[in-house]
Order: sequence, then C-alpha cells, then structure tokens
Amino acid sequence: MPAIAAQPSALTCPPGQTRFDVETFEMWRMPKIIINQATVTVEAGELHYMRGYIQMQAEMPSIGGIAKSWVTKEKAVRPTYSGSGEIYLTPTFGEVNLLELQGNETWILDKGSFLASEVTVELGVYSNKLMTSFFGGEGMFQTQVSGYGKVFYGSPGPLRRIDLRGETLTVDGSFAVARTASLEYKVEKASKRLFGSWLSGEGLVNTFTGHGTVLLAPMSNRYLTMMYQFGGLMQAVRSISRSG
Repeated sequence: MPAIAAQPSALTCPPGQTRFDVETFEMWRMPKIIINQATVTVEAGELHYMRGYIQMQAEMPSIGGIAKSWVTKEKAVRPTYSGSGEIYLTPTFGEVNLLELQGNETWILDKGSFLASEVTVELGVYSNKLMTSFFGGEGMFQTQVSGYGKVFYGSPGPLRRIDLRGETLTVDGSFAVARTASLEYKVEKASKRLFGSWLSGEGLVNTFTGHGTVLLAPMSNRYLTMMYQFGGLMQAVRSISRSG
C-alpha cells in the first residue's frame, strides 16, 4: 500500500485562526491542529510531530505551581505552540471530540481527557468534594475549561449528550466524560438505606442534578473493547503458563 502524502494545509486556515481536525488511519485516530499565525495550548506529552514555522514555549512553573501540580496530579507545564503549520497529537484508539466554547459556559472534563485548546480558552482546576472524589472515580481534581475557543478532549467511546432541566441523572460508573459546572455532582447510595444498597447490588452511584449538560460515553468503541477483551485474555494465559 503506497504511503499517503500529507500536503501543507496552513493556508487553508485564515490568518490568526486555527482548525481542529481528526485524521483516521485504520483503527487509529490522530488529532491534528492547523495554525496560521496563531497559538494553541497542548497537554504535556501529547505532541506526536509538527511541521511548518512553529515555535514551542514551555514556561517553568513557580514553586507554588509545582506544589499545586503535585497535589492535583495535573501537569505543571502545558506548552504552547505558536506560528503557522500543522501539529499532530498522539494517535489513539479512543474517540477525539471537539468542544467549542462561546464564553457562556464552564465545563469540567474527566481526568486525563484534555488534549489541546486555543489560547483564548481558560484552563483551571476544579476540586471535587472528598467523598465524591474518593468513591466517584473522577479523582479529587479535574480540568476546568471556560472562555472562548476550541477544545480537543478524548473519550473511550462515542458520546451521548444529556441535557438536564432540574432533574437528576444517575450513573452507575465513571463514564461521564464532561459536564457543565452549573450541575451539582456527588456520590450517593443507590437507595435511601445503606442495607438496601447492598441488597440491590448497585452500591454507590454518581448523580448530576440541576440545569446543565452531561456528556456520557456509556460504552467503549469497538477497538478499545477488543483491547480490553484480548488484554484480559492474554493476561489470563500468561498467569496459567507461569503457574504450570
């Protein structure tokens, strides 16, 4: 099979702007960002390769920033890339999603899902309550995005958007990829009485209440599902061979 030639595409994006695309190669998805006299922020370690007239800048964090990073488990440095050209991020078997902020909403992303954003997007850290972080599977701290611009984020499977208008969404698992900050998120028992929760077999569940939006990935895509299934099978085979 002949190699696919990648053509320069910076001029397909107007000056001062960016374009966020996803290229697909068989089972792989590779996030691609085109910049034309513009700047983007990329999660540390996500750069795969780039071409064009692009400069990377990574400012050293302050002592307080390093301490905050150690506590929150967020990356202390998120480098910026400025100029004109193409930036390719690490290929993945998962899904790559685009969120376009209009300045009127703040979103909270699942831990580890943030990939890149325009510099007009404000990046912050959202702190969950202690019990919620311990039992909910989302961790104590999550990435918060607000302002204006495009955001790339990953998910294990296709997303389902659920808009809440004062009601409650109950999720048995940690597959909520993103939510608006207007929602109340907490961990609750599956029934009002703890003993009832044990009998039901559901135990603790994640709940989202109020007015806002939740993006769920209720199932992994076929590629990650195959990896999980075959990965478990291979581990079982290795365990049997070692014990034999």
